[in-house]
Amino acid sequence: VFQALDLSDPTLERHFRGHRDTVTSVDFSCTMKQIATGSSDSCVMIWNMKPQTRAYRFDGHKDAVTSVHFSPSGHLVASASRDKSVRLWVPSLKAESTVFKAHTATVRSVSFSGDGQSLVTASDDKTVKVWTVHRQKFLFSLNQHINWVRCARFSPDDRLIVSTSDDKTIKLWDKNSRECIHSFYEYAGYSNHVDFHPSGTCIAAASTDNSVKVWDIRSHKMLQHYQVHSGIVNSLSFHPAGNFLITASSDSTVKVLDLLEGKLLYTLHGHQGPVTCVAFSKNGEYFASGGNDEQLLVWKTNFDAAEFGDGTGQQHRSRSGTRAPTAHITVSSEPMSGASEVSRPDTVPRSHSRNGNLSRLGRSQTHGKPSIASSTSNAHPPYTAPLPSHPQESASEGGLTSTLEHIIGQLDILTQTVSILEQRLTLTEDKLKECLENQMELSARLQSRDEA
Repeated sequence: VFQALDLSDPTLERHFRGHRDTVTSVDFSCTMKQIATGSSDSCVMIWNMKPQTRAYRFDGHKDAVTSVHFSPSGHLVASASRDKSVRLWVPSLKAESTVFKAHTATVRSVSFSGDGQSLVTASDDKTVKVWTVHRQKFLFSLNQHINWVRCARFSPDDRLIVSTSDDKTIKLWDKNSRECIHSFYEYAGYSNHVDFHPSGTCIAAASTDNSVKVWDIRSHKMLQHYQVHSGIVNSLSFHPAGNFLITASSDSTVKVLDLLEGKLLYTLHGHQGPVTCVAFSKNGEYFASGGNDEQLLVWKTNFDAAEFGDGTGQQHRSRSGTRAPTAHITVSSEPMSGASEVSRPDTVPRSHSRNGNLSRLGRSQTHGKPSIASSTSNAHPPYTAPLPSHPQESASEGGLTSTLEHIIGQLDILTQTVSILEQRLTLTEDKLKECLENQMELSARLQSRDEA
């Protein structure tokens, strides 16, 4: 075993401290200027990527924050909490927010739709609910789960919703008909986290049985089954191009999976204790991880450079370098077998144990320093079902999208401002009503005393 560094290996760029308890959720703004985190300390924090810039701490929730999500425009942040509420924050120094009671139990997740007009929430009250962002109007509820619902997400085109529950099912819903289209079943455990592939044709689930599964939502077949962690998998995130998946686990590692090759690329050791959340930035240039150690680590992706250059997504060979003195890369001198097995159309993949190799790599790390274990395997699974490619937008479409996003962003701010003004007006009306009632009561007393 030797230590080496490749220009295409991920590097630790920043680390943030400020939370007083486990970091439960993380998300990047579309501009990459801000990162939102939620924590068991009941706070939402907005971190600025610009060096020497202070973070914002938002106090408002009365219990642990379980989930945070930026609106597509980046002008709002939604947070869910054990206090049964959801808050919408303007991520600025003023920390203005609107709050609404979303469920009758802990709210486990909150997420914006792709158009920024709707919110989906999941709760321990066994329901998934959909709301308008404007005025936070309740639209409808999805009620077929029979246990706590851990996570719910919109599909990229906003036509579908996926949800995962402690009842060991992952349900796919049609947003318009509000019907359950299909249920995927977990047999060994349940999924903590689920999300759509950027193409919208697949979903990935992070499970308590230490595995990650990828399903095709059209054929309902399992495409890939990764058993690379030695602990519960708490979170996952797709690279925007769709060819990589990062996972966070209670085994204290973050792992990078190559979906085209169907294998493990990197194991990142940076956290002391369970890693609870992970997310790619909107352009895939960075990813962030949070954990029980109250830290937020921000990594530079790097490994997607060749992906965008030639579209091959091949495993990179390591070579010496000194780009990131804080991160160490340990490369096994022995080949490691493929990290996943991909199902044929008529079979379900069998389990493969990787714990021997992985734990040996893990022990070779220097404690207290972020490090990366890189698989040097060229082994291929018996059959690889290619994941759909994510088409690149043309320049004109990009310009139009940017303009529309800006308009939506301005509307978000106006909506939030109007909502806050409405709340203040309601409070003023209530106070005025109270004053009038007191005045009438006083007048009645004076009149009755005069009559006496």
